[in-house]
This record gives sequence, structure tokens and C-alpha cells, in this order.
Amino acid sequence: MKIYGFIVGIEETTEASYEEVMNLNVKAPLFVTQQALSRINDGGRIINISSFVTRVASPGVFTYSMSKGAIDTFTLLLAKQLGSRNITVNAIQPGIINTEMNAGTLQNTKGQKYAAGLSAFGRWGEPEDIADIAAFLASPDSRWVTGQLLDASGGSHL
Repeated sequence: MKIYGFIVGIEETTEASYEEVMNLNVKAPLFVTQQALSRINDGGRIINISSFVTRVASPGVFTYSMSKGAIDTFTLLLAKQLGSRNITVNAIQPGIINTEMNAGTLQNTKGQKYAAGLSAFGRWGEPEDIADIAAFLASPDSRWVTGQLLDASGGSHL
């Protein structure tokens, strides 16, 4: 299954598909953040989107996993660098969420059973599950949370 060029192993990875994934998942966040740094107020928030695939070996999502691993490191580096400005930097690591990216997996019974079976809750995630975490991280209540890679996979791979 191939979705957005992400769901391929190393054998099928082409230079073009590698660049597509890295441009979207690494290059874009880097340069958007770079432009935001002079505009973000002290005490601000940066919330990156990573993935639970950085914690498990998932050869079928080879380049995607690499790109999200880069976001994890990017998050840690920024948290350290921006701490003096009281800017918190965190990453949310979603599992399988009911989005366009996962439509191929969730369109049939086999994929639905697979996705639900990964989670300790026996279901796949919904966008609201991630939005609620992002809302907390953007709020003043998260002022003491920085440099964290927050697993939001519903307990996948426990």
C-alpha cells in the first residue's frame, strides 16, 4: 500500500520519493520555524507532529520513519535552544489516526482490525484525540512541559 509516497520499504524508495517525504516532513518544518523565530513571543509554543513509528521498527514506512525521527531530534534541539525565551517545544507522536493519510488502511475491515488492534483501547484515533493534546500544549497550563515527545498512539505497541 502506498499513501503519499510514505508506505514503502527501502527497496522501493527512490530519490524522488525520499525528497518528497523529507521536504514535507523535515525541510518545511525547519524553514517555517526559522521564519517564525523572530516573530514568536517569549513564552510562546512550538508544537511539532512526529509519529509513533519512531519508537518501533516499521520497515514498511522506511523514509517516513526517518523523517519523523528527524522531527524528534529537531524538537529536542529547539527546546534546549529556546528555553531561555520560555518558549516550549514539544512533539506529538500520533498512532493511526482517521485522516486522509490513513484512509487506505481504514477503508476495509482488515485494515480497521489491524489499526484497532495496535491500540490498548481497541480503536484507532480520531483527529480530536490529537487536537486536545495540541490544545493543552498551546495553553498556559503546559508552561513547564518542553522537549517532550508525547506518545499519542492510544498505547500502541505496549
